[in-house]
Amino acid sequence: MTAQDYRAPESIDRIRRRALVAGVVGLLICIIGIIKAPDRFFPSYLLAFIFVLGLSLGSLGLLMLQHLTGGKWGIMIRRPLESATRALAVVAVLFVPILFGMKYLYGAWLNAPPSGEGALSEFQRSYLTPNGFRVRAILYFAVWGILVFLFNRWSREQDANPEDTAVRRRFKMLAGPGIILYVFVMTFAAIDWVMSLSPHWASTIYGFLFVAGQLISSMSLMIAIVVLLARSGPLSGVLQPRHIHDLGKLLLAFVMLWAYFQFSQLLIIWAGNQPEEITFYYSRLHSQWGVVAVIVLIFHFFVPFFLLLSRDLKRNPKLLPAVAVWLIFMRLVDLFWYTRPEFTPRALPTIWDLAAALGLGGLWFFFFAGQLKQLPVLPVGDPKLAEAIANDEH
Repeated sequence: MTAQDYRAPESIDRIRRRALVAGVVGLLICIIGIIKAPDRFFPSYLLAFIFVLGLSLGSLGLLMLQHLTGGKWGIMIRRPLESATRALAVVAVLFVPILFGMKYLYGAWLNAPPSGEGALSEFQRSYLTPNGFRVRAILYFAVWGILVFLFNRWSREQDANPEDTAVRRRFKMLAGPGIILYVFVMTFAAIDWVMSLSPHWASTIYGFLFVAGQLISSMSLMIAIVVLLARSGPLSGVLQPRHIHDLGKLLLAFVMLWAYFQFSQLLIIWAGNQPEEITFYYSRLHSQWGVVAVIVLIFHFFVPFFLLLSRDLKRNPKLLPAVAVWLIFMRLVDLFWYTRPEFTPRALPTIWDLAAALGLGGLWFFFFAGQLKQLPVLPVGDPKLAEAIANDEH
């Protein structure tokens, strides 16, 4: 088959239009939120921003992991992954409102007293500054943007010249350091944008929690997308049960990794039993937030874990995408549980939560779907493509 044969189907255009409508409606409501209730709106906006950021960065992590390992599992989702990474440009623009809403989000350190109760340490006073916050954000997006640019550029070069082995070497040489850089930078971004909501609490494993969550979000999205492309598109005769089985196994691994990091953080803080450390879990494991914690435990871990243990489910093109979409929703719930207790004791979502998620999510998916149509949905220049799509089912 030629590159033209692997073009995204027309159904992507319909989904793209719906995403745009949802995004525009959500953003219009967001404008009302900025005007009417900025103190309640900006926590909702931060939640939605961290969610769509995870879709792009998790895809970048998976893309580098595929190039590093050379696994056939990544051939089927490589082009959707690349499309999701290019949506980082939209995410960078969506970060701008957070700069204008800093006083509503980060008042705990912007307005901290110089001494006494609530005062910051000397290091925190020098690190948590408005200018430092802005400069580091630029650096974060610059590092991620360079990685996105290089991997996408080299991918196009490989399509144009499949025999060029130098491109494959560049992929592998950058993938390893790139993964380390991604985790390192995401850790500092999570500290700046989320952990600093409560500047008197700290966790050394915090960044890894966000990385694991981003991998779950992105892998779930990839499963849903490739199955969609196989229903009425160029992958209809290509996607096989073994492909989605491999993706399902990776999704299970990421769910377990996320649970391991969550439990490790809880265990370390519980064992230490220090007053300045237990505040994070005290506010999230009592009253209404305790109910949300139980929901996250059951529906973000236990239910997906036991479902994904089934080999038949992981090979089912109807059931596996349903589990994947559910996990995407649960990522929003988990981020809600992580961020919102810093602002309110009530564990009920608001209209601003829905509007921000709809607006940013719709806009992100609109751009992602548009990028998906720019190139063939399979990397036609990859030398492992023929082997990866060969029908060896018996």
